[in-house]
Amino acid sequence: MTDTSRLLEDVASEANLATALLNVVRNKGAPGVDGQTVEAAEAKAPSIIARLRRDLLEGRYRPGAVRRVWLPKPGGGERALGIPNVVDRTVQQAVLQVLESIFDPFFHDSSHGFRSRRGAHTAIAEATSYLQDGYQTVVDLDLAQFFDHVHHQRLLARIAQRVTDRRIIRLIRLMLTAAVTMPDGTRVAVREGTPQGGPLSPFFSNIVLDELDQELARRGLRFVRYADDANIFVRSERAGLRVMDSLRQFLETRMRLPVNEAKSGVRKPDEVAFLGFSFRCSRKEDGGTHVAVFPAAKAVRRLKAIIREMTPPNWGRSISACMEGLGRYLNGWIAFFRLSTPEAVDGLRVIDAHIRRRIRAIIVRHRKRPRFLFRHLVSKGASPRAAASCAFCGKRAWAKSNRSAVSVQAYPPSWFQGRLVSLQARWFALNPPLVSDQLALAL
Repeated sequence: MTDTSRLLEDVASEANLATALLNVVRNKGAPGVDGQTVEAAEAKAPSIIARLRRDLLEGRYRPGAVRRVWLPKPGGGERALGIPNVVDRTVQQAVLQVLESIFDPFFHDSSHGFRSRRGAHTAIAEATSYLQDGYQTVVDLDLAQFFDHVHHQRLLARIAQRVTDRRIIRLIRLMLTAAVTMPDGTRVAVREGTPQGGPLSPFFSNIVLDELDQELARRGLRFVRYADDANIFVRSERAGLRVMDSLRQFLETRMRLPVNEAKSGVRKPDEVAFLGFSFRCSRKEDGGTHVAVFPAAKAVRRLKAIIREMTPPNWGRSISACMEGLGRYLNGWIAFFRLSTPEAVDGLRVIDAHIRRRIRAIIVRHRKRPRFLFRHLVSKGASPRAAASCAFCGKRAWAKSNRSAVSVQAYPPSWFQGRLVSLQARWFALNPPLVSDQLALAL
């Protein structure tokens, strides 16, 4: 068993602090209350590391106040985000690097959030396996403002079960109770919760919710958890309702965590939006279960909203700059949703067509006057008759973008190949075995 009686020396070592500062700089992030940027901290790295090491070992380190900001949620409302100073983020990262290796081996295998070699994709893969095994009723569990309701004493007690160095416990207590500076400058004392924004908050969530994981495992339930979002898989609605009632009582009385009733419930797989994915179950010819995985409706709506923001009607720069910025976002989006099964391809094709139309509408608007648009379309290969019918039709750019002179003759789908990322093409590129399977079926 690892000796944890002298962990502070490991946390305060020059190598550990240097690695922590490097990770904070790589993650970038906004300045805290003191206004110091990650670039300024990087320039002063030797002196910052030396001072932090001395203050930590001598017990003089005191974290600064946390800057509170409010970020809009995609579904409405606001999320509170706490931004510690760069030096405080460095200390948190240093503590995380030491404690993670101690706690992670004891976390349940069905916990996927904020852990090495685990993530949203492993969570979706495990959820899919339960659905394939016939557990097709989902207890969708969401905790109300979880990070704001973490009970400090319970968290510290669970940390103390594996950490015997009381100096580390004291250091974590100081971090948890650091004052919060509101946007209007008011300083607020903290008595519970761990602010989202610091490196330690996700790790603390796993420590707190490991108690829930162990309770679910003790009951023999099949579940997948990612941070405060958990899905439990059962065989019937009746079993699901029973599990939901007992878990609500366990969470609220034993763990002192309220359940978000609006977002929690007993649902069918296609009614669940887990980590941006939804599921659809169907019977195969051999009697087994096929599980289709595709982007949830909410994720698609969010994607379309981002596309609208990145292709505004009044785009004032070049089309290539627009497509380049859009391509970077689309590459990241499809990299996350590459686990989608072939059933999602038709939806991706529709989105690709919508994106191309928005680009064509910008091209039309850039020509401003009908005669300029007419000349441009003819120069791009459109017939004079079709170009005139489009340019002088009296309609606006969005309607003109769908006319054959623009969408078929001047800017057909082939024109966008190599210029703009195609979600459908990228999905096939990320799933090469499926490409060969579809080609075999076509032949």
